[in-house]
Amino acid sequence: MDIPWGDIATFSTAALSAAAAAGAWRAAHRSADTADTVARIEKDRWHADLTPQFDLDLVETGNGQALLNVHLGGPDALRRLDEVRITVGNDDKDHTVLHPERNATQADIDAFVWGPFQFSPHVNGTDEDGRGPEPFSLDVGTGTLRAMQRTRPGRWMGGKPQAMWQGEYVGKPIRLILTCRRGDEEWILARHLENPLFTDGT
Repeated sequence: MDIPWGDIATFSTAALSAAAAAGAWRAAHRSADTADTVARIEKDRWHADLTPQFDLDLVETGNGQALLNVHLGGPDALRRLDEVRITVGNDDKDHTVLHPERNATQADIDAFVWGPFQFSPHVNGTDEDGRGPEPFSLDVGTGTLRAMQRTRPGRWMGGKPQAMWQGEYVGKPIRLILTCRRGDEEWILARHLENPLFTDGT
């Protein structure tokens, strides 16, 4: 029987070519995956390196009022934030309506600031709940002031005195969340401020 060496050689060459092509494709695919991974790592590192650095300082001005100084200290390469949104957070307790007969709905409870300070309603674009002022932009090395005030007991709290209410937050921090944007980049930062000692008449 004649062995078709020519056909065998042709098939062998084709098989080797296919194997080589498949190997090259796999290598290229691995290379692309590696490049994507490196690019993601670099992007994450770059994003972390540009994390905004804030100096936050709360100064009471009397009668329960205060000013929050928000200063963007760096990093220098950040240059600017297109938008800074600050909101005041709640304490760690679960706040669920237990006595709806006291004219407090869950919506009222959710809107209420459960902490020692809130932003001053209707100042700097703050809504009536005092959760946070309108967003603003900042350049690195500059700052701005936002009005805050001590919270008062909710109307459903049965006439609880202000001193008793504020006494619940002695030694507990003012919790702030800063959501910062520059272009498509976003950073969400949680910060705590020391709660100044409450005294009657302030």
